[in-house]
Amino acid sequence: MERYSQTRRRFLQVVLGLGSLELLRRYLTPRNLPGQRVLLTVRRDELPAEGALVFRDARIALVRIQGRLTALSLVCTHLGCTVNVHADGLSCPCHGSRFDRDGMVLEGPAVRPLARYRLEEQGEKIMVLAS
Repeated sequence: MERYSQTRRRFLQVVLGLGSLELLRRYLTPRNLPGQRVLLTVRRDELPAEGALVFRDARIALVRIQGRLTALSLVCTHLGCTVNVHADGLSCPCHGSRFDRDGMVLEGPAVRPLARYRLEEQGEKIMVLAS
């Protein structure tokens, strides 16, 4: 009987030790190195001169305002619903949060702006990178 408790104890020590090492590895490894995680690639000629290009499956919108291009997450910061893009801004169909075209909150219940992604240009391609 004592033999089994020694084996269980050793097993738990090994499992907990390996789990601790994995947690350390995750926290000490940089999450988003430049170019590490490309979420989306778009050709420059696909982008509208003004307005938004919406990628519903990726939950990303590329919004151009006065020549400035921004990549916004379409995940509502309230409870994670997918927001809709309109000519005057973005809105959450679930709970009514409204955001301007820069992703800033206009009306709650959301209190945080929409997340932004980094953009990187490579020739005629624009890549949306995890921020």
